[in-house]
Amino acid sequence: MRLASCVIKFFNEYLLHIKGCSPNTIKSYRDTLSLFLPFAAGYHRIKIESLKLEHLTTDLILDFLNQLESGRANTAKTRNHRLAVLKSFAKMVRFIYPEQQKLTDAILAFPQKRSQRKLIGFLYPQEIYKIFNMIRLTQKEGFRNYTLLHLLYDTGARATEIATLQLDYFDYENKTLAILGKGNRYRQLELLLKTAELVHQYIAKYRCPPTAICKNYIFINQRGTALTRHGINRICKTYFKRALDPKRLSLMHPVHSFRHSCAVRMVSEGKPLSEIKNRLGHSNVQSTMIYLQLDLNQKRQLQEDFIRFTRQHLKSDPKIDELVQWENKQNVLEWLDSL
Repeated sequence: MRLASCVIKFFNEYLLHIKGCSPNTIKSYRDTLSLFLPFAAGYHRIKIESLKLEHLTTDLILDFLNQLESGRANTAKTRNHRLAVLKSFAKMVRFIYPEQQKLTDAILAFPQKRSQRKLIGFLYPQEIYKIFNMIRLTQKEGFRNYTLLHLLYDTGARATEIATLQLDYFDYENKTLAILGKGNRYRQLELLLKTAELVHQYIAKYRCPPTAICKNYIFINQRGTALTRHGINRICKTYFKRALDPKRLSLMHPVHSFRHSCAVRMVSEGKPLSEIKNRLGHSNVQSTMIYLQLDLNQKRQLQEDFIRFTRQHLKSDPKIDELVQWENKQNVLEWLDSL
């Protein structure tokens, strides 16, 4: 049986219609097979079109995984992700072609490689406060960025989840926000009062005019299109570089550091594990358990002080006061020009 026809069926039928995978998942799987198929063809010294299911040997897969680490300098985490894609492909083959069970069982039996778990790169309250203060609200995109960073810290959302937020996901009256997460699952979050007011004011006064195709998205860039996850990462990285020293910066993933910081805040508040899991959109509670291993007692008072800052009313924020004063000044100058 030709491997190419199985790959086409994998993407056109299994992932899309049987499993209902998201476009991002399909792109990720595509990238893996785009690497694997040329490697398999070179391994057997045949063309890609000549590959058959029988060519999927354990030796081939093992050599492919090893080449990812040695030839492409991939981490064990990336290696395990590529292996998971091949296992998903094997499950499809076993589902549609039960007679190939012996071959698929061999692939599914591959163990994942253990790797060192990195330290959780969360931000301390004084660091978050410093990052917020690095934003100049009087700049063109200042208020948008200020709102964006507050929303990241409040919700613990991923960059893609923030980038795909739409206007009807936000309910200012009830201070709630719906987020479309992994697996096309929605979760509804209650926002802090200050965050809800920032989002409401940004949409009402400071949101750039969007193009017709992006009119429903909340966060808009200077070109009028929706802000992408790469754009959100660049924004976070800009302020991280200004606020943090290089040693701390090396431990941080810009957007995910806010996500970890949100979880740490909830742990320090004594929130139940289930609530933290639901806010972060974890599919497995084991992913949430890692935050219970942190010792936060030494930073508890500082954490409590910062929690009070995030819960304050928008009008008591000195950054907003600065913006209001600047806007009033601009209005006076415009009035003088009109005389």
